[in-house]
Amino acid sequence: MAEPLKNHFGAEIPRTIAEMIVAVYPAFPTAQFLRTTLKDYEPLELMPRGRHIARALRRHLPGDYEQAIEILLASLGPDVPKQAGDGGMAPFFYMPHTMFVAEYGLDHFEPSMRAQYELTQRFTAEFSIRPFLERHREATLARLTQWATDPSPDVRRLVSEGTRPRLPWAPRLRAFQADPQPVLALLDLLKDDPDLYVRRSVANNLNDIGKDHPALLAQTAKAWMRNATEERRWLIRHALRSAVKRGEPGALHVLGAGHEAQVVVRQRSITPSRVRMGQSVTVAFELRNSQSKPQRVLVDFRIHFVKANGSTTPKVFKLKTLELAPRASVSLKKTVSLKPMTTRTHYPGQHRVEILLNGRAKPLGTFELLAR
Repeated sequence: MAEPLKNHFGAEIPRTIAEMIVAVYPAFPTAQFLRTTLKDYEPLELMPRGRHIARALRRHLPGDYEQAIEILLASLGPDVPKQAGDGGMAPFFYMPHTMFVAEYGLDHFEPSMRAQYELTQRFTAEFSIRPFLERHREATLARLTQWATDPSPDVRRLVSEGTRPRLPWAPRLRAFQADPQPVLALLDLLKDDPDLYVRRSVANNLNDIGKDHPALLAQTAKAWMRNATEERRWLIRHALRSAVKRGEPGALHVLGAGHEAQVVVRQRSITPSRVRMGQSVTVAFELRNSQSKPQRVLVDFRIHFVKANGSTTPKVFKLKTLELAPRASVSLKKTVSLKPMTTRTHYPGQHRVEILLNGRAKPLGTFELLAR
């Protein structure tokens, strides 16, 4: 089992933060800060630990927010691009700083925006920017519009990631769920960003929007497809991934797969037919183009996983987009692990499997999942 994330955010974090503050503000009461921070620290999970440190900072830094945030900014370490970093927990060191801004900076727009600009280049301000989008919507949108052309890819990514209506680990932006047009205006500025890091965020934001506005997603994707570079085409495909899994006609049409696939399914197999918890099952089949003209076919498959109450819930597994020549055949297979997962609990019972061809389901067979 993976080590809990909070273990990477131990007592050394507030100690190091205190050392960095004292280097620029010698009057900082380190001993009192650490007593406050480390009291009841151990039982807390990752995000509550960050919030706990932020509240201790508020208690022991000067009471004037603008003076306090200037001290925190002066104490920051160097700006190391996250894409070139270790990809681990190191950037989380600055999580308490962003929480400090989100919780105490709402009445101080300019100092807080300056802080978020610096912090997003070290960690991310995608969470701390959201309260400002709710309290100071127009001013924050205007600032994000400026940042969409900033030299820093971390700042440009904040523009798209911070405005995601359904950002994981964060409260939803209900106003943008209802009307995503202000967000789309920002994404349009970033759709051809030179960094994949930013373009992936744009795609994820569009994917979020499509869960509430499928027609608008398809309309936007279609417009963006005009004169699109291969990089933008990748972005659009990534943005449409959930809509394709849902079999939405508009998304499939954008990808050239809006028609019903005229293919024959042969050589179907699900092995083993009876499998125990913790093992794997392999789904395999052959597709043959039955037409005398080429076809584009989006191929996925779906397993209806049994739930604790005996009902089922579907999970789509991506396979491939095929360009099938006339009368051509292709064999496909994928192995699915049935080991315990944090995102899915397995239960014994008969599991139904379907192939999805351009979003349309065809039965493939079943397998029985046995208890250990």
